[in-house]
Order: sequence, then C-alpha cells, then structure tokens
Amino acid sequence: MSLFLFRYIIIVYPINYTVFIVSNARLPESCRRSAPPIFNKENPMQHYHQFFINGQFVTPHGKETLDLFSPVDNQHVAQVTLGDETDTQRAVAAAKAAQKSFADSTPAQRAAYLQSFKRALEHRKSDLVEAMIEEYGGVRVFVEPLIEGAIADVQTMIDLLESYPFERRVGSSLVCLQPVGVVGVVIPWNASNLFICGKISAAIAAGCASVIKPSELSARQTQVMMECFAAADLPAGLVNVVNGLGNVVGNEITRHPDIAKITFTGSTNVGKTIARGAVESMKRVTLELGGKSPNVILDDADLAQVLPQAVGAAYMNSGQACVAATRLLVPQSKLAEVNAIVKATVEQAFQPGNPSDAKVMVGPAVSRSQYERVQEYIRIGIEDDGAELLTGGLGKPTGLEAGNFSKATVFTNVGNNMRIAQEEIFGPVLCIIPYQDEADAVAIANDTAYGLAAYVSSASRERALAVAAKLDAGQVKINNPFAHDNQAPFGGMKQSGIGREYGEFGISAYLEPKAIVG
Repeated sequence: MSLFLFRYIIIVYPINYTVFIVSNARLPESCRRSAPPIFNKENPMQHYHQFFINGQFVTPHGKETLDLFSPVDNQHVAQVTLGDETDTQRAVAAAKAAQKSFADSTPAQRAAYLQSFKRALEHRKSDLVEAMIEEYGGVRVFVEPLIEGAIADVQTMIDLLESYPFERRVGSSLVCLQPVGVVGVVIPWNASNLFICGKISAAIAAGCASVIKPSELSARQTQVMMECFAAADLPAGLVNVVNGLGNVVGNEITRHPDIAKITFTGSTNVGKTIARGAVESMKRVTLELGGKSPNVILDDADLAQVLPQAVGAAYMNSGQACVAATRLLVPQSKLAEVNAIVKATVEQAFQPGNPSDAKVMVGPAVSRSQYERVQEYIRIGIEDDGAELLTGGLGKPTGLEAGNFSKATVFTNVGNNMRIAQEEIFGPVLCIIPYQDEADAVAIANDTAYGLAAYVSSASRERALAVAAKLDAGQVKINNPFAHDNQAPFGGMKQSGIGREYGEFGISAYLEPKAIVG
C-alpha cells in the first residue's frame, strides 16, 4: 500500500526537529451556519452525514454508515455516511454543468478562485492539523509542516498562472492547451488534505471541475476541507465531494462517461483496477502508486550525520508513506558501525507515542487491520526471511497496548530478495541492506518492482549526482532526504505509477493539446 508524498518535515539529528506554528483559526460565521460542526471535545462522538455537491452541503442518498475508531486507543469516535452511485452521479452532473462555463475562464479568474481557496485554508490551519492527528494518528511534528506545504502547493499554481503558456507556437501552427474536462480525484487517508490541495489546485488552474472521493477513513479531514471549499465561495459545482467506498463511489467515477480524467494516489493494485476501468471510455489517468524506496549511503558519507536522517526518512508519517526510505543501503565494510548508530537513534529518538506530543516521531497505524498487516510483516522478517532483528520486533510498545502502535523496528543484514525488502509494509519497519561496491548498490537499489523515490548521500555532490542518474525512480533526493521543490515533477516509474504531478508537469496533466494548422 502506497499513499503519501512526504515533503516538508526537517529532521536535524535524533532529538531535534523543526515545527511550524499555526494559528487557531475558525470558519467565518456565514459558513458555520451552512456547515455541520467538526470535532467537539465536549462531545467526541462525531457524525459526518453530509456531502458537498454543487456548492452546498447536502444529505446523501446513500444510507450505509461506517464506524470510525481512534488509532490511539480504539475508542469509537465517529460515524460517516457512505455515498452510493446516485450521490456520485449527482456530483458528476454538477461538475459537468460547471465545466461548461469554467472551461472558458481566464487564468486571472482561476488565480482569484485559488487565492480565495488559499485564504480559507490559512484560516483553518489549526483545524486541518488537529484533524490529521486525531483521525489517523499523524504525529504533530509531521502534520504541521505538511499543512503548510499543502497551502504552498496552492500558491505555486497561483504563481504559475501568471506565466503558463496556454497557447504557444509550434512550427507554423498554433497549439492551444484546453481543459481535459471533469476530473475524478481519488485519494487516500494518509495526508488526505495534502493530496486534495495539490490535485484540486492543478485542476482549477487548468480550468477543470472535479469530483473528489476521499478515503472513508478520512471523514473528519474531509469535513474540514469541505468547509474550506464553502468558505472559498467557488463557482457551484466546480469542486464536489462524496464520501464512500472505492468499490461503490470509486467504481462509479471510473466508469462514468462524463469523467474525462482520473487522478489517483493509492496502492498499485487499486491503481491497476482504475486504469483497466478507465480505458473503456479512454479516460486520461495520473496514478501515483506504491514504493519501496532505496536510500543509498555511499562509503564517503558522514554516518553520524546521515544515518539519523535516514531513520527519519524511513519512519516518516510512522512509515505510512509511499516515499518512505525503508531500504537503507550501506557499505558492507561499515555495517557494524551503521548498526550501532541506527539502533541508538531509533531507541533514543523514534519510540512510538502520543501523536499530539510535539516530541513524538512515530505514531500508530491508522486502523487495527493496518496494525495487523505491519505485525505480519515483522513476523515474516523474523520467521520466514530469517533477517537479523536489530531493534523492535513483534507486539505493542509498553504503555500503548490500547492503540494500533507497532514497535519501531529495524532489520539488518537483509537480503534484497527477502519479502520485507521487496514488499511495501506501510509501517515503522526499516531494512538495512549491505552492498559490496557502488555498482552493487545501484543494482540492489534498482532491483525492485517500484520506482517512485530514491535517496543518495555522499560527501561529494558530484558522486551523488552520478549515482542518482543511474537510479530508476521518478524523484531522487541527494544529501538531504527532506529536500523539496514543489515545482519539480513527482511520480513513479515501473509499478509506481503513470504521469507526474506538481508545477508545470502537474498542470499539463489536466490539459489537452489542440493543434491549429495553417
């Protein structure tokens, strides 16, 4: 399972970290009157029983509900109504109606709508952060800068609209880039609102209306985001949101003839299902899928500096990240030294705890089923693969038995053919894989079905660049696993997906070129 683009947290050394402070803002009174309230500490049991369609909060046609539980203690905290095919069809119809006029909007008009959306997000930063922490257990040190980054993604599209050439001369012809049409946006629970901001801002910038199917596990995150859409006063039908299951709402989006494009972040298996369904009506697709990212530490790197960062890159979002650097490739000759530093770093600075605590770097799994998945992979590593357990292991950390917490686990001297090295675990499990020389490191790094992200550390920037050029990954970060450029393309090779997002590459995915010749 893949699902997340980690981009903004900066880990300096085991116990130091950077945290962005966000304001405790609230939705304007006018919007609070039209939207149901979010989490109330005096009444923690919440009911999310409305969708956002055609610019309004509406009662769903679907009647099925889903109970949601806190990942920290598994207490029943919310219930969400799940949409059905009728809800989805209503949302698509609203988007189709909006698309007719919005396709002719100017870049300046689109930028103005994005500015309004950005102001709404800034007003609700505190609520956006708390929703992530309490709903899926994202650690505070991770989610605060992440929301800042989501808002920055909207600003990137605003800036891009000042200069993006929607018409250009090619040879003796005029090429017009026109909106692809109504977009289906299907996203996961692990940083749901980051994905919404990135995808929706690109769609609006390109002139596209959209229908969003968030994860059913993200009801609270989705509620806050819907309130932001309401506060932004976007054209009716430009953005529509329907909660629901993938095999109901997702399938309807995939087969609906009025959806022109689907942008999906999620698991490789689900991405393949969407691609198969989309081809029936020739929908365009952008798929950001799974990963098993290698982190290559070259033999000239300062281990005391790069290894704590490497642990942070592996455990980002508690390991629930598609770009998590869960394969740590190190020189065989330095394996003992690596083991000592990594073990000390994990045991001193990366022990699981309450995700609301600003000092905690590892939180719980989103659900019991995800916790059980992680536990099964730890068992496989110990019993089936026969890997050497460096720290962590099976079971829950002491004092955290009520929640979905796994021990921060490291296997060392791992063979790259082991299941724990080849399959995406989506939890706090790191594999240390020794290599013989640089060529061997590159071969091991590329020996995977995935190709989303990769990392290289070296005392020589030129040497790091040379290795980066040989790695099969859509994005390679050198000498800083937390470096980010939100204008650079992001996406995967091989089983990690199709297409790119962010910046000029991102907006182009929502546009169709039309050549006018003569």
